[in-house]
Amino acid sequence: MEQSLIFDREMLQRYDVSGPRYTSYPTAPQFHEGFDDTTYAVQAERSQADGVTRPLSLYVHVPFCDTVCFYCACNKVVTGNYERARSYLDYLDQEIALQGRLFHPERPVEQLHFGGGTPTYLSDADLDRVMDSLGRNFNLADGPEREFSIEIDPRALREGTLPLLAERGFNRISLGVQDFDPDVQQAVNRVQPFEVTAGAIEQARACGFGSTNVDLIYGLPKQTVETTRRTLEQTLELRPERLAIYNYAHLPERFKVQRQINEDELPSAAEKLAILETTIGMLTDAGYVYIGMDHFALPDDELARAQRAGTLQRNFQGYSTRADCDLVAMGPTAIGRIGDTYSQNVRELEQYYARLDAGRLPVFRGIVLSDDDRLRREVITDIMCHSHLDFGRVEARHGIDFRDYFSAELERLAEMEQDELVRVGERELDVLPRGRMLLRNVAMAFDAWLDRPEAAPVKYSRVV
Repeated sequence: MEQSLIFDREMLQRYDVSGPRYTSYPTAPQFHEGFDDTTYAVQAERSQADGVTRPLSLYVHVPFCDTVCFYCACNKVVTGNYERARSYLDYLDQEIALQGRLFHPERPVEQLHFGGGTPTYLSDADLDRVMDSLGRNFNLADGPEREFSIEIDPRALREGTLPLLAERGFNRISLGVQDFDPDVQQAVNRVQPFEVTAGAIEQARACGFGSTNVDLIYGLPKQTVETTRRTLEQTLELRPERLAIYNYAHLPERFKVQRQINEDELPSAAEKLAILETTIGMLTDAGYVYIGMDHFALPDDELARAQRAGTLQRNFQGYSTRADCDLVAMGPTAIGRIGDTYSQNVRELEQYYARLDAGRLPVFRGIVLSDDDRLRREVITDIMCHSHLDFGRVEARHGIDFRDYFSAELERLAEMEQDELVRVGERELDVLPRGRMLLRNVAMAFDAWLDRPEAAPVKYSRVV
C-alpha cells in the first residue's frame, strides 16, 4: 500500500478540474425518486438474507446551529429557539423506531456517528434521550469493537457533555476549527480561540476518548501562507490523531450564506495552492500519513492501519474502517447504504415531519446498483482507498476480463501514466506518490455516469 506523497505544483494545476468526491458510486446526483420508502423497506429485508449477525452503522443528523459560519454548505437550521430542537427529536424518535423495525434486533451496531449541524447543540438530557431511543430500537455494541463518534463545537461545549458522551459509549470526537487566525475567524463568523479548542481536546482525552479529528479549511478569506503556518503550528501542539483539510469551494450562487464572504479577501489560486503545499509539508514532516483526499492520520491510528491492511472504505462521512456494515441514516438529508442500494431522506424539516406524520419513512430518492455499478464501485473504492487495483481480484469477483472490459478507461489513463501519476501494469494499477493528490481524477476515468446523456448536469467541486 502506497502511503507516501509528492506535491507537484505543475501537475496539480494541470489536472485541477471539477469532479465527484466518491463518497458513493454512483454519486448522489444519480439518485432518483423512483426509489422510495417502499423500495427501501424491501431492500432492508433483503439485507438480512446473509445472516442477522452482519453489523450495522448508524448516522444521526442533528441540523441545528446557534450561529452561522459563512463558509458552510451543510444542511442546517440556525436558530436560538431550542423548542425547535425538541420538536425535531419527537420526529427523530419516530424515524428511529420505524428504522429499527426493519432490521433484526440481533444485528450489532458497531459504528455510530452524530453529524450536523452541531450535534452538541442538543442539551445533555436530549443527547441522552437520543441514545436511549437508539438503544431501544437497535443493538448498540458495548465492546472494544465499537466506533461511536460525534461532531462537537468547542465554543458551546458544556462541562458535563463529554463525560456523558463517554459514559454512553462514544470514543471519538471531531472538532471544527477551520483556522486559528483571529482575522480569518472574524471574516467567516466563527470566532474560536485556540484555548477553547485545546481545552475541549484535553477534557475529551481525560474522559477516555481514544481519537480526535480536527477539521481545517484552506482557501478562506484573509488566509495566507504565513497565517496557515501559525494555525498548523498550533494544531500540531494538540497532536490530533486525525486531520481533515478541506478545500473551500466558494459557490455563493448555491449557498446564500457564502454571499456574506468578501470575495476580494479570498486568496488567489496561486496563494491557495501555496497554502496547500505548506499544509501538506508541515503535516508530513510532523509524521502524519496521507490517507487520501482531505484526510491525514498518525501512523498508528486505525485509519492508517486499515489502509495498510486493505480494509479502508469511503462513505458519506469520508474515510471509514468499517467496510462490512450496512449504513442506516436518520434525519433530514441523511444518506444511507443498505446492501447494493443508496437512499436519501428529504431535505427540509417540514417535508421530514410530513412524511413521519403519515407514518412513512422520509426516504425520497435513491438507487439500486446494477452489476456494472457494483463493479465500478469496487474499482473506484480501491483507487480512492488503497491507490491500487489488482485486476485479478476484480476479475475473480465479477467474472470479467479486466483489460477487455475497461479498455477505454485504461486508454484514458495514458496521459496520467506518461506524467508519472499512475503506473499501469499487465495485472495491476498503482497510483504513484505524485498522483495521490489526484485520486479523484484517476477514479473519474472509471465513472460511467459522467458521460451518460441522461445524467443531469452537475457542478462538482474542484479537485485541488
